[in-house]
Amino acid sequence: MPQMMGQTARPMGPQPMPVLGPLSDPSLDPRVRSLILSKGYNPSPSTFNINPPQARFFVIKSFTEDDVQRSLKHEIWASTEKGNQRLDRAYKESSNDGPLYLFFSVNASGHFCGVAEMLTPIDYSSNSNVWVQEGKWKGTFKVKWIYVKDVPNNKLRHIRLTNTTECKPITQSRDTQELPSDGGRQALKIIAEYQSRTTLLQDWLFYEQQAVQQNQQQTQPLVDRSNEKIDDSHNNGGRLESASMRHTGSASNMRKSNNVEGIPYAA
Repeated sequence: MPQMMGQTARPMGPQPMPVLGPLSDPSLDPRVRSLILSKGYNPSPSTFNINPPQARFFVIKSFTEDDVQRSLKHEIWASTEKGNQRLDRAYKESSNDGPLYLFFSVNASGHFCGVAEMLTPIDYSSNSNVWVQEGKWKGTFKVKWIYVKDVPNNKLRHIRLTNTTECKPITQSRDTQELPSDGGRQALKIIAEYQSRTTLLQDWLFYEQQAVQQNQQQTQPLVDRSNEKIDDSHNNGGRLESASMRHTGSASNMRKSNNVEGIPYAA
């Protein structure tokens, strides 16, 4: 994929062996490194409980990486009406017993991009305007992002949805699909221990710059937008995108083309 405006292309080909976590990436901007340290992303398996006995696990599917980035920034999420109901019910049933972990994946990305904990029930009186499709998603809930790393589907495909009749791999889950307890803990362990060369955090500043540009466009309605196109997103709406900036795909696809494979964690 060609280099995107405002973002330095990542080198192709084999890369030096990283240590666990994105802080090892020398290309990360100091502001991103500061964000990682302040939020405590990607804790070591030795300091985070990767075998929580009473936890519940759900897969979150997004149509666009943009919305996942906005979740990362604002620490909230919203699903469809049925998805919200499912998550809200699970939170109210189980939050006193153990955490609810959400495994995020962007449709057609070929990988999971992180794990967040659901912190609150659904607030149906609160609608956020941060999403790509403003006004589509009703209700929000708070999340805390724990792991922010790309883990390819082939590392998780062997885990099955044994709580469904089809027993499909968890990589074929629908949005808000609950995982069996054993499968969820296994997936959490794999994600925690996996050393990825790519992460949403590598695109953080790109999305921040994009948000600034969009705000500027909204305050300057007479700007020539003949070079922009409509793109579908976080479920099928539209956003204006500069054809010169993102005419060949998403930042997620760029990371995918630069080899999402990583190195298993070794203590």
